[in-house]
Amino acid sequence: MKIEDVLDCYASKRILITGGTGCIGSNLVKALLKAGPERIILIDDLSASYEWNTPKDSKVIFIRGSVLDEEKMKRAFSFKPHYVFHLAAHFANQNSVDHPETDLLVNSLGTLKTLEYANLVGVERLVFASSGCSVYGNKMPLPLKEDYVSLHLDTPYQINKLVGELYCNYFHDYYKLPVSIARYFNVYGPGEVPGKYRNVIPNFIWWAMHKKPLTITGTGKETRDFTFVDDIVDGTLLMGVVKEAVGEAINLASGAETSVIDLANWINEFTGNEAGIVFESRRDWDNVVKRRASIEKARRILGYEPKIDIKTGLKKTYEWIAENKDKIEVARL
Repeated sequence: MKIEDVLDCYASKRILITGGTGCIGSNLVKALLKAGPERIILIDDLSASYEWNTPKDSKVIFIRGSVLDEEKMKRAFSFKPHYVFHLAAHFANQNSVDHPETDLLVNSLGTLKTLEYANLVGVERLVFASSGCSVYGNKMPLPLKEDYVSLHLDTPYQINKLVGELYCNYFHDYYKLPVSIARYFNVYGPGEVPGKYRNVIPNFIWWAMHKKPLTITGTGKETRDFTFVDDIVDGTLLMGVVKEAVGEAINLASGAETSVIDLANWINEFTGNEAGIVFESRRDWDNVVKRRASIEKARRILGYEPKIDIKTGLKKTYEWIAENKDKIEVARL
């Protein structure tokens, strides 16, 4: 399906996005507004995002609260959404290692509550944001295919993302809830503020802008499948409307490997940062040396095709961070 045809499916619909003010959520809102929806309802506790990052529009209703807050969830689902995009999460592997109980509550119980409410109101589709960087473990052969899942995971975040998938499967199989599972890979792009527990790309760009050395935890030869947020949004919208995606887990990725040291060198080069690179020991939980997803299933079922290459995406991300530098400075205090 072309993106224009996909957006037509969301016209005059009510759409709920949990975690709607984050990087993926805010860009998803921008895309959905082009469809002419009836309402877009966002619920987010702003624990890892900022309201200023959300598009302002009369059709957007923002509810500040957690997916664990019954009162706020009842209000969000009182709009009887046709579509639910469950993006809310206690984000980041290190964050989950430091705060395992919070991760369990938000990422497992929060997902269960979202599924329960979605089932009660009879949504047309729920798309769950899972993590391909989580459920495959550290020993799976490349490229990572949807048929492989590991029960030996490295962090609470990874464990609870898999639990979320299992609950989605349960609600689909038992209640016939139309659920699709999107396995995201190393998402980056405009909308993500650098800081503690944040991803490597916004932090590298921020450090480079401030003429600081870029810290690599490991050798730098480690690879990741970095995926630009616009491509993730396109894939997510497809997962909300393509019939064949119901009951399926599908990788949304670039399908390409990029080494961390190449990433650092490119960022230092285009920002003019001469502070270089420093190396630290790999984090105890980080046992993945190489990561690359297979996107064959996404192509076959969704017609998904990533469009933004890594260097173009990096420059777009840099431009957004530079444009919002003052707001980011305040957010980081």
